[in-house]
Amino acid sequence: MFNSNNRVVITGIGIISPLGLDTASMWEALINGKSGADNITLFDASNHATKFAAEVKGFDPNNYIDRKDARRMDRFTQFAVAASKEAIQHSKLKIDESNRDNIGVLVGSGIGGLITLSEQLKNLLEKGPDKVSPFLVPMMIPDMASAQISITSGARGVNFCTTSACASGSDAIGNAYEIIKRGDALAMIAGGSETAIIPIGVAGFNSARALSTRNDNPKQASRPFDAQRDGFVLGEGSAIIILESLDFAKQRRANIMAEITGYGASSDAYHITAPPEDGNGAIRAMKMALRKAGITPADIDYINAHGTSTPLNDKMETKAIKSVFGDYAYKIPVSSTKSMTGHLVGAAGAIEAAICVLTIQNGIIPPTINYTTPDPECDLDYVPNVARHTNVKTAMSNAFGFGGHNSVLVIRKYSEA
Repeated sequence: MFNSNNRVVITGIGIISPLGLDTASMWEALINGKSGADNITLFDASNHATKFAAEVKGFDPNNYIDRKDARRMDRFTQFAVAASKEAIQHSKLKIDESNRDNIGVLVGSGIGGLITLSEQLKNLLEKGPDKVSPFLVPMMIPDMASAQISITSGARGVNFCTTSACASGSDAIGNAYEIIKRGDALAMIAGGSETAIIPIGVAGFNSARALSTRNDNPKQASRPFDAQRDGFVLGEGSAIIILESLDFAKQRRANIMAEITGYGASSDAYHITAPPEDGNGAIRAMKMALRKAGITPADIDYINAHGTSTPLNDKMETKAIKSVFGDYAYKIPVSSTKSMTGHLVGAAGAIEAAICVLTIQNGIIPPTINYTTPDPECDLDYVPNVARHTNVKTAMSNAFGFGGHNSVLVIRKYSEA
């Protein structure tokens, strides 16, 4: 029934982010260098070392989901379902009896329903075990975003969750790509979702010394590759994309936005949080993605970096890019959109893959904002502070996570050839 060597294209995007509640709003803010970071409003953060984050503002789940169903979903699942509805609508994908068994869902989350777990643990400690919600488990587990998208959309194909820390969303898209490529689905609804801006989430990242503590100026706190970077800004949100086999997309006359041509993944096998200084794992993942895409380093026109704004990551990633691309590394625009969205953890790789698609479509590279003080160890072209209009045919999206997970996607402009 299926071609075992399918080309895989992208036909729709849906986004819930700190920069807006849809793809268009997010993109407009992004290319104008707007920061989504501000003082935390979701809880009282006055006694936390970090008092700011990149929150999703103005989200009402009842605008997307039946009120009763929404109450039985953690915030990360609500985000994912809302983003999936935009993506499906954008792609004009009609899911019905003729195709639903061959359309799957794969949504990554690094943490899952931490909000629900935190709330119900409080109930347990303060009110006793009988007061713990019967929906604790089905709201908490990380696969529930993928499950609820399947339920709401009616897609009955392969359905699971990837959990690989900050590489989760990228790995979800990469695995969805491989599933279609090998012929096990006609289309996949794939991406990531995360909501960790709660007291235990912020406290945990603070204890790990991962977050910026620039409380006097949240909007300038995320400063990837800058010499004065001091940690990342925690963000939240969801990004979902629709992937299809080229034959299926052409058959239904879908609007093809871009094509995924390569996916590379590796493990550092080194440390639970720190990357190896030489970037060996990232290097191997980038090389694998290039090899599987059948291209050379000189074919890459833009890299959306993992670029967390932590001292270790940015130095390592710069070194890894130079190792893979050689002298050409200095000619490639490299930007970190986390400088504006914050770090969406398990959804980061998904929103950044979507940004690569939009970059290719619009011919605009989003900037790395807050870049003011060059770091001698980070000496590439980071598209500082202002978006750049240029033709991008092929983009690379990097995502690296705690535990040594490395995930890289290659996305290119669609052409018949």
